[in-house]
Amino acid sequence: MKPRRWNPETVAPPLGRYSHLAEVPPGHRLVFVSGQLGVLPDGSLAGPDAETQARQIFVNLGTLLAAQGAGPEHLVKLLTLVSGTEHLPGYRAAQVEAFAKWFPDGDFPAQSLAVVAALAGPDYTAEVEAVAAVPAGD
Repeated sequence: MKPRRWNPETVAPPLGRYSHLAEVPPGHRLVFVSGQLGVLPDGSLAGPDAETQARQIFVNLGTLLAAQGAGPEHLVKLLTLVSGTEHLPGYRAAQVEAFAKWFPDGDFPAQSLAVVAALAGPDYTAEVEAVAAVPAGD
């Protein structure tokens, strides 16, 4: 069983790839994933641009979910921070690519996106944290 995600007709449709509501099913535990940056396993930056970094962010999220016996289908909520509006197109391009694979049916998790002045270092363009609902027996 995966989280239930939906958009009631009583509010405006989502502006992007997200659902207004997400519900954790019974028998699941919440797993909180700290904000992921576009860094490779050795800690080096995946690339200088937002699209390259965001692609790596989604790889990192997938790897961390897999370590919990979960996958993108278990995501309940994402919080995305982008360091400046100039990085939005690159981030969105990588997100479209990842979400096409992760959520081909358009059943997206809840999500918030904020543009911020800076992240943990001057070269980081995006950061994504996540909450997943993982079956308790896994």
